[in-house]
Amino acid sequence: MAADRSRAARLLGLAATGALAYTAWRAVTRPRGVLTGEVALITGGSRGLGLLIARELAREGCTIAICARDEQELARARDDLAARGARVAAFRCDVAEREQVEALVRQVTDRFGRIDLLVNNASIIQVGPLESMTVRDFEQAMAVNFWGTVYATLAVLPQMRRRRAGRIANITSIGGVVAVPHLLPYDTAKFAARGFSQGLRSELAGTGIVVTTIVPGLMRTGSPVNAFFKGRAAQEYTWFSLGDATPLTAMSATRAARRIVDAIARGEAEVTLSWQARLLGLVHDLFPGATTKLLGQVSRLLPSAEGGTERNVRGMHLSTTLSPSPLTVLMTRAAQRNNQFGGEAAEERARKAAIGG
Repeated sequence: MAADRSRAARLLGLAATGALAYTAWRAVTRPRGVLTGEVALITGGSRGLGLLIARELAREGCTIAICARDEQELARARDDLAARGARVAAFRCDVAEREQVEALVRQVTDRFGRIDLLVNNASIIQVGPLESMTVRDFEQAMAVNFWGTVYATLAVLPQMRRRRAGRIANITSIGGVVAVPHLLPYDTAKFAARGFSQGLRSELAGTGIVVTTIVPGLMRTGSPVNAFFKGRAAQEYTWFSLGDATPLTAMSATRAARRIVDAIARGEAEVTLSWQARLLGLVHDLFPGATTKLLGQVSRLLPSAEGGTERNVRGMHLSTTLSPSPLTVLMTRAAQRNNQFGGEAAEERARKAAIGG
């Protein structure tokens, strides 16, 4: 048995090394396109990863259109991008509403003449045990994370088809490759979004429209403050925010955004971000049964639903002895940099939470 485990470990190590080497070789050898002058629409572009991608696309010389639901967040994000020299417009839109998405695409096209690049980034995260989740939680996750991607894609495709040119990037998740415990609505929607993205690339092959699927692992975007928590919400927030807080567990969000923009420019098919996410995906592919069993054990270590709340509580309204704390200072600083806190009360909480900041 020991020999078998040792042999399996060596094979896994060789496979991981080979996969990483191949990914690096493909990234270097694939020619990089020019994004300068393109009009880019980023959904969920007012904060977090969406805002970081918008900043990177602006650095590439793109004209930027961002959308989100919160008008105050949008105004701050627009000012942030304009201060960096971007040509930018912000539009209020709920991507879960098809009519609003179609109107958004018309507005951006009327304003800038066309949409060359669509980044489907808008997303919501609900964290908690299955017992605390309702059908409504699954419906909301699908509405934003999956249908929001489909609505925006179908709305821009006609003009891209006419020009026989365009780029679409879909931000999915490692949760769409391996179902992570206590994230089941999110996992479900991201599995669907990844399948849609992969199939879309195949369907559009040869049309001049290139689809790139992005599979991020944990990144230090500060997103836990805007995630929703159920069950023992404060305890759920603690483990989730700690995972987002350290260089060992989470990738630099700025580096992630640069890699995403580079993948879009190169027209890569699929990119998994962070070595942790790549390793988890590889282990799952090689040993699916063992991985599922391990995740089952992880699930039993996470907070139970007993004594918890059935309503969604936003992360910025939760705190424990560990979060915020010196352990989560990098996550809190990222949240401040990336426009994650909205409203005077939340901004005051962010200042108090910035330990040493």
